[in-house]
Amino acid sequence: MKPPYITPILKDLVQSGISACDGITFSEHSVCPACGGILTGYDTKRKQFAHLTGEDGQKTLYVSVKRFSCRTCHRIWYADEPFYPDTRIGSVVIDLCIALSITLPVYRVAATLAAMGIVVNRSSCRLYVQNNSSNFVRNNVRYFETRNIFGVHLPLSIIELSAIASGPANEHQIDGADVLAACGFPSDQRTAMKHPFLLKPWKRPDGPGY
Repeated sequence: MKPPYITPILKDLVQSGISACDGITFSEHSVCPACGGILTGYDTKRKQFAHLTGEDGQKTLYVSVKRFSCRTCHRIWYADEPFYPDTRIGSVVIDLCIALSITLPVYRVAATLAAMGIVVNRSSCRLYVQNNSSNFVRNNVRYFETRNIFGVHLPLSIIELSAIASGPANEHQIDGADVLAACGFPSDQRTAMKHPFLLKPWKRPDGPGY
């Protein structure tokens, strides 16, 4: 099967957006989601965010996420982080899987990701696109907002992260709050562990190019 063609500009946009998260530390949390108790620092975990490929081979991107202990119920919680529950790669990569599935069959999503320099196996792509369990928050294109770039649907999270990464050199360095906002995880909306952002119905774009 002939591999899909991805323009260099589109590939750079996607890779710059995902790479912007590499090395970021997420350390913000407010109160215990279970009992509303006061949280105190516990430790910091290094988590895999994405796997990219390029001329120099494969590279794994990592982020650091602080964990907190509740003084009241003693449960351990992660800081606000750009990960969906029960997943092991960053939410922005899963966003991209789902966005591509709007116009591509699932078996072509992994190949398209590979052409973009992103490593996600076919079975994982199928899981992210088709999983309808309550353990997964944004798992259906009806709740997904995208933009059509060069005939390819990209999630807003990728586009916004790429814009931040390519901003003027004199702007402040990208931090955890920037990534959370771009990925749809603003802390002030995280009122429940399984609903970190407001769901918005996805609408089919109109006009040429769709």
